[in-house]
Amino acid sequence: MTFDDYADHDATGLAALVASGQVTPGELLETAIAATDAASDFNFVAQPLYDRARRMAETPFTGPFAGVPFVVKDLHMNIAGTRSGEGSRLFDGYVADYDSTLFTRFERAGFNTFAKTTTPEFGLTVTTESRAYGLTRNPWHRDRSAGGSSGGAAAAVAARVVPVAHASDGGGSIRCPASVCGLFGLKPSRGRVPCGPKATEGWFGLTANHVVSRSVRDSAAVLDQIHGDEAGSRYSAPTPARSFLSEVGRDPGKLRVALMLTPMTGVPVDPQVIAATRTAARLLESLGHHVEEAAPMLDAAALNAAMTATIGASTAHDVATRLAALGRTDAGDDIESVPQMWVHIGNRTTAVELARANATFQTAAIALADFMADYDVILSPVFAQPVIGLGIIDLSPVDIAAWTAAITGYSPFTALANQTGVPAMSLPLGMDTDGLPIGVMVTARYGDEGVLFRLAAQVETAAPWAARRPTARAE
Repeated sequence: MTFDDYADHDATGLAALVASGQVTPGELLETAIAATDAASDFNFVAQPLYDRARRMAETPFTGPFAGVPFVVKDLHMNIAGTRSGEGSRLFDGYVADYDSTLFTRFERAGFNTFAKTTTPEFGLTVTTESRAYGLTRNPWHRDRSAGGSSGGAAAAVAARVVPVAHASDGGGSIRCPASVCGLFGLKPSRGRVPCGPKATEGWFGLTANHVVSRSVRDSAAVLDQIHGDEAGSRYSAPTPARSFLSEVGRDPGKLRVALMLTPMTGVPVDPQVIAATRTAARLLESLGHHVEEAAPMLDAAALNAAMTATIGASTAHDVATRLAALGRTDAGDDIESVPQMWVHIGNRTTAVELARANATFQTAAIALADFMADYDVILSPVFAQPVIGLGIIDLSPVDIAAWTAAITGYSPFTALANQTGVPAMSLPLGMDTDGLPIGVMVTARYGDEGVLFRLAAQVETAAPWAARRPTARAE
């Protein structure tokens, strides 16, 4: 199979070729491995699992994605007998002795996992750069960020190495890399997708797992295979009315759309981003939807404080757990300077502050639900700026105040969906003056991924993006 033939198909299309006998899982795998090696300059592989995947390719596959090559993010995603690095030198030598629940569901869907993808240390920023893995580059422009923290996954899909890849999102980490890599990325509702079996949530419920993809139908079909409750989880998303795949192509009706152009924090938004979002609004209007400028009234300062306490406490706990396993009391230089800051914050966070953070998130979720009684979805930017260069908001700075200002100025829109648990997606509709992708975000009510898939499929038909391919270049 030629790379061009392979790259022309989404995961659903590749699975159909396998099912019809036109290609074997082994042939797909070797094409994907060759494409990975050819695209090595983008540095999206944290750990190759080629031998394991080749053994799997010799066994029968079942499921709707039988034999389709796949990659998983190297963050809280365990595969028994393989290393789990978490983007950190602190986890050098850690080998998982069990499979994550989600990985089991990916395998049951028929995917053949041949690599783990890069992530920043502990997933703590919206670019994918670390001392453990190096710089992950954007296939649209090799000197720009691929986003984060699922930048390795997004780079792999953008480079056409795989049509779909596992990603996770604790503050925007599915939608952010999808935005800058020209992909579709949907963060599901809290409790929709499992992350067990040894922990049933990340960052006290802020994180969600799913995929980044080139097509809407792949995203919907994968969610059909991986969603569902798991034992011990505190959260359970509402049962969908029908399969997510059946929502693709279904008439979304005439939606009431709130156009939100100013973030809660009030940081400035680049004119190119505003223009891309307004263009998306006009597209929705042309499809029969009603769009008006509106935004929920929320306490941005309280939400930022709640995020700080929650992420700090979670990071401090994860590092302390790893240190205890190593018989150490200090991480030293094994974690980067910004994660060290988060550990310091977490160690100072009190129980009262954590309880206040939880209450703040609940208050915001109630306020957002009240606002969305009048609107079906919210349309907004993903990032406030076009895609940034490498080395700007990595995890190495010692000037923490400057780093915090940079990341909050770049990504002020996405965290609300994590704080409130609602689903949200990035649509690859815009381009900046350098010809690089600008995504727009659509947020829905809790549990209503269905409206997102209906709208996304309608937009994908009206303004198709699948044929757009990156041509990597340097400054």
